[in-house]
Amino acid sequence: MTLPALEIGTPGPTSSRRYAVLAICCASILISVMDISIVNMALPAIRDGLGASTAGLQWTVDAYTLVLASFLLLAGSTADRYGRKRMFRLGLIVFGLGSLCCSLAPGIGWLIAARALQAVGGTMLNPVAMAIVVTVFPDRAERARAIGIFGATAGLSLVLGPILGGALVDGLGWRSIFWVNLPIVVLAVVFTSVYVPESRAAHGRRFDPVGQLLVILVLGGVVSAIIESAKHGWRTPLVLGLLALAAVAAVTLIGYERRRREPLLELRLFRSVPFSSAVLIAMFAYTGFGAFLFITTLYLQSVRKLSALDAGLCLLPVGLLICVLSPLTGRAVGSRGPRLPLVVAGTALTAGAAASITIKAATPLPVVLAIFLLFGVFLGTINPPIANSAVAGMPASMAGLAASLASVGRQTGTSLGVAVAGSIVGATATTDPERFVRAEHLVWWPTVAMGLVVLALALVSTSRRSRLTAQEIDRTA
Repeated sequence: MTLPALEIGTPGPTSSRRYAVLAICCASILISVMDISIVNMALPAIRDGLGASTAGLQWTVDAYTLVLASFLLLAGSTADRYGRKRMFRLGLIVFGLGSLCCSLAPGIGWLIAARALQAVGGTMLNPVAMAIVVTVFPDRAERARAIGIFGATAGLSLVLGPILGGALVDGLGWRSIFWVNLPIVVLAVVFTSVYVPESRAAHGRRFDPVGQLLVILVLGGVVSAIIESAKHGWRTPLVLGLLALAAVAAVTLIGYERRRREPLLELRLFRSVPFSSAVLIAMFAYTGFGAFLFITTLYLQSVRKLSALDAGLCLLPVGLLICVLSPLTGRAVGSRGPRLPLVVAGTALTAGAAASITIKAATPLPVVLAIFLLFGVFLGTINPPIANSAVAGMPASMAGLAASLASVGRQTGTSLGVAVAGSIVGATATTDPERFVRAEHLVWWPTVAMGLVVLALALVSTSRRSRLTAQEIDRTA
């Protein structure tokens, strides 16, 4: 039995059904976020099994996050138009198919292509799931709690990902890390059909193929240039050409989208200071997260010579902190607003990056793990205020688009973090542990700056004047 279609503004499902829907949406973030941490944990095994270079490892991660960032806007607006349940279910199926292809990949090129297919499904999961949650939890305080649970699931994913990934890699090989997604996908598809109500915007947005192509060129050009710079150098025609392509596409995108009646990139939403700040905070914060996860995985296994499972266990405290802090943060955002969690997150990222500069090859492991805890505090307090700020005060008809733009910031940041970190450490990730540690320290200085930017935006975006700009967007929608 399926529920009738739920239009924005109509009565929602009962309380028990709302939390059943939340559980299903959390299952989607479980597999999609867990996939990132599992794959990072398997990078050394993939490197050895497929003979991959550092650039190949970067693309194994970034093929997923870059496709996510490129198509999240399309997924959100399409879900608003054609139905969020429909898009969510299709995303689960495509994600499962991509996971199966990843497990069968005969070479690094095939694996990267399969990761891109997996990401196509992922674009229809997280932002659409967030829009579904926003729709079925109309009460502000209850919605904040639901978003906190949603964020805690990301923490659970980081707990399960490294440990489960390490156990699978050590016991069955790296291909097995993709098998774990398949039963979850099957169950999620079944329960989505039964419990998730259909919802859509009262007025769906039209497809914008030119805008979509320009978004791909901007993001793809920047990330590709950073990754390829490690091999070819910043002054080579290839890298300069990619950067020029991204710059031209960005200027063209802004000019083109301003003239469209229903653009893919709704520029007027950025008049809201809390919303635009949420997107920027997501990008800067997750650039730090992407660098942390990529560097930490290689450090623990390539420098400290830990097994994949032991390396996963080292990240267990980080995930546990996220599980504990995300629901608390969600409640704090619901009752007091996003300022305090954002300040805590920015401070923790700054302190964690600064402390990481002191880590050496022989630093006692307890000291290393204590530094990791700062990143746990950062990750446990950053997601609920970002998600809440992105949709608070926005027109209900644009919930999917607003949530998608926040997710674009996250995935773009993760892609940039992996690209920058991998380009800085270069071949030292596979050849020289001591050189890797010295190069790693160069990664943390810009991460300190990112933490300070998050802290500054936290203060600016939560002022009374900033909140008024969000209300103005809602009135003029």
